Amino acid sequence: MSAGMGSRLEPLTLQVPKPLVTVANRPVMDILFEKLVSIGIKDVICNTYYLSEQIINRYKSNDFGLNFNYIKEDTLSGTAGGLKKCQFFFDKGEDFVVLSGDGLTDADILKGINVHKASNAIATIGIKKVNPDEVSHFGVVVTDQKGFITEFQEKPSIEEAKSNYINTGIYIFNYKIFDYIPENTFYDFAKNVFPKLLLEKQINTFVIEDYWSDIGTLEQYMLSADYVFEKDCHFSHDKIIKTTEGAYISASNIPEGTVFIGNSTIGKCCKIGKNVIIENSILWDNVTVNDNTCIKKCVVASDEIITGNIENKVLGHSKVISV
Repeated sequence: MSAGMGSRLEPLTLQVPKPLVTVANRPVMDILFEKLVSIGIKDVICNTYYLSEQIINRYKSNDFGLNFNYIKEDTLSGTAGGLKKCQFFFDKGEDFVVLSGDGLTDADILKGINVHKASNAIATIGIKKVNPDEVSHFGVVVTDQKGFITEFQEKPSIEEAKSNYINTGIYIFNYKIFDYIPENTFYDFAKNVFPKLLLEKQINTFVIEDYWSDIGTLEQYMLSADYVFEKDCHFSHDKIIKTTEGAYISASNIPEGTVFIGNSTIGKCCKIGKNVIIENSILWDNVTVNDNTCIKKCVVASDEIITGNIENKVLGHSKVISV
């Protein structure tokens, strides 16, 4: 699912679609495709809409060994509506995986597939346990002893939450799911499809024990970068270089004397001046940093020029916001 506009990640997504936002200098969708291929899934289809050509051009010829297919939506049609437009890609009777293009996870997808097939359910959802004080940020699921969902709670308060397991947006469906989605209609899984399946007791679950996150907000995006340094999330990336005060990943040549504090990522072809301090920040490609500059807790999108000290800022496409 890769059609969304990623408005909560602006200004970063003013120039790239959310699935191509980078973590440790790798687009999230690259990481996702690499994981799918590693478990034997090589046939994929993406629904695209916002900045679709960037996604299509990147993956129509790829080195992952993927059979990449896509549709281009003229208008957004919701999570389920977007899947309906991909129905032609699937064979009747088969099971398939649906993932968000902005998901970063080590989830055991094969485990989910096996659980799904054994249950004979139409839908199986990957769920993850979170701290009770986090439930108000997510869609909460309540299950019976067999793992089938009995109730959904959308972002309940801590006091009202009946569970601290959340819906991760990792779905495994049987082809029968298309019977529950009308054509040419804006349709959503949570609001329109799952309530019907719930009445028929057709939504199973599998528990995700490993790392899972999305990069839906600027805060979560910055946290996701830290998880790589903490080795909570595993995927191939450039070497983590340790310094006396921090660590960094870089695809650029870093001048001697650059000071890194905390965890930072530097993209390709960046030009770092003299006497620069970079603290807990992410610089995308082709960023220029002038001499005697300190960058602290910032995200800087590609092609930006930093002329003075900045702190707690996100810069992109000639726009600056505070975080």
